[in-house]
Amino acid sequence: MTRRTATVRTLMVMAGLLVGMLAGAPAAARAQEHSATEVGRQAVDPHKTAAEASQNKVDITHHIGNAHELELPFGAVVHLPRFAPIHLGSLTLDLSPTRHFVFMLLSAILVAVVFITSARSIARAQAQGKPAKGFAGAMEATALYIRQEVILPNVGHHGEGFVPYLLTVFFFILTMNLLGLLPWGATATGNIAVTGALALMAFITIEVAGMRALGAKGYLSTIFYLPPGLPTVLKPIMLIIMTPVEIIGKLSKPFALAVRLFANMTAGHVLVLALIGLTFLFQSYAVGVVSAVMATAIMLLELFVAFLQAFVFTLLTSVFIGLMRAEH
Repeated sequence: MTRRTATVRTLMVMAGLLVGMLAGAPAAARAQEHSATEVGRQAVDPHKTAAEASQNKVDITHHIGNAHELELPFGAVVHLPRFAPIHLGSLTLDLSPTRHFVFMLLSAILVAVVFITSARSIARAQAQGKPAKGFAGAMEATALYIRQEVILPNVGHHGEGFVPYLLTVFFFILTMNLLGLLPWGATATGNIAVTGALALMAFITIEVAGMRALGAKGYLSTIFYLPPGLPTVLKPIMLIIMTPVEIIGKLSKPFALAVRLFANMTAGHVLVLALIGLTFLFQSYAVGVVSAVMATAIMLLELFVAFLQAFVFTLLTSVFIGLMRAEH
């Protein structure tokens, strides 16, 4: 099997896994409440009336938070369907679709369509004995780079089985990040429920990989750790000290993955909206021009961060899988 044939199969498996993950995923987390953050003209001129100040506000939370409606050009708003909450004892589960869910589903569809069509284009090119060109060639080159330079070196020996999942994670996160930069878009990765679900999937993958590679005894040693050659009298003391440390270490990995992605994607949007809000606060052309230039610079930085955070999430997940498989 040639490397290009393996790449085509990997892309097809990756697209299938993505569709399967989304089909089994819950509809959405409960919508976040709208809390208006008012920046009034009184901040500059305290003599303005409350009515004048209320006309001069920027609702940052509304633009970065979740909601049950989609904003469209020219002020149009599409209200998403609402379902009756499901009550499971003291737990209330709201499966109504939200804005972040819609963009998460759109990201999944885009990734699946792009890579299914790219895989077919690459297969046709291979059948003709030619290299893939254009957009399909660019997707193949990107997937090969992530596979060869990020996943396999960090996952370690026999890491091919993790390639489809990790490639799916990279392109799925990247697409969600980029959709959030579009006008009237929403960044699903700016929702801690979304990044938390991604981190939970990574945690399960890491631990299952460790169980399969180390066996039951080897895996338990990653929780109940005892250094070799330790005197018998010190073993209970070491278990009492090290077991909580090992458990915290396991839980801190997905926590760091979730919070890093969520915080980076949210912070950029907040900064852009705050800079734009200066225009309404000061109502000055000079301030408006400076704010627009600075906001544009931050948007360019956010474009870089969108790629960087998808790369970092995939890289760290690969590193954690590799460390678990080679633990002790």
